[in-house]
Amino acid sequence: LLVNGTTGIAVGMATNIPPHNLREVIAGVVLMIDNQINEGRDTEIEELLGVIQGPDFPTRGIIMGRNGIHSAYATGRGRITVRARTEMEEYGRDHRTRIIISELPYQVNKRALVAAIAEQVREKRLEGISDLRDESDRNGMRVVIELKRDANAQVVLNNLLKQTQLQTTFSINMLALVENQSQPKILSLRHMLDEYLTFQEQVIARRTEFDLR
Repeated sequence: LLVNGTTGIAVGMATNIPPHNLREVIAGVVLMIDNQINEGRDTEIEELLGVIQGPDFPTRGIIMGRNGIHSAYATGRGRITVRARTEMEEYGRDHRTRIIISELPYQVNKRALVAAIAEQVREKRLEGISDLRDESDRNGMRVVIELKRDANAQVVLNNLLKQTQLQTTFSINMLALVENQSQPKILSLRHMLDEYLTFQEQVIARRTEFDLR
C-alpha cells in the first residue's frame, strides 16, 4: 500500500494513499525492529519522519511544507500541496523571460495542462504570455512558456499556479482493511508498518513450521 500507493472509492468511504520510496519504507521498518529489540519501545512518529521523508511521486514535483505529511502519518489523514518544478531563463537579443516546466504534480496530464493554459490565454484570463509549446523528448519533460516583453515573470507564474494544475492538492486518506476485519480502518504510518511486521512474523513462523515438518 505504501510503496505502490492506491486509490479506491466505495459506498460512504474512500482511500487515497500516495506512493512512497521503497528504501525509505524499509528503513522505517528496520528502525521499528531495532527500537523494539534493542530498547524495548515503540517508535515515535517523529523518528519515522526522519527516515520516511514523505510521499515519493513518480512525476516528482515539489511538496510544499511538512504539516500535511506529519498529519497524514500521525492520524492517517492529511492534505499536501504539490507544485510543479519551474525555472525562469532569459532568451533572445532583447532578454525576454520564459518559464520552463520540468516536473508536474502527481496525476496531472501534461497535454491537458498545456491545452488548459492555451485556452485561458485565448480567453484573456491569463495575461503576459506570448507563446506556449511542449519541447519534451526522451531526455525529459520541458514545457516552455514565453512571456511578453513587458510582463512580470513572477506575477505570471503566480497566476499560473493559482489558475491551473501547476499546483494541486493531494488528500491523503490511509483507509485499509486490517487482517480479516470487515470494516476498513484509518491507519497511521506506524500502524501500517506494525501490521506489515506482524504479517512478516506469520510468514516466517509458517515457513519454519513447514520446514520442520
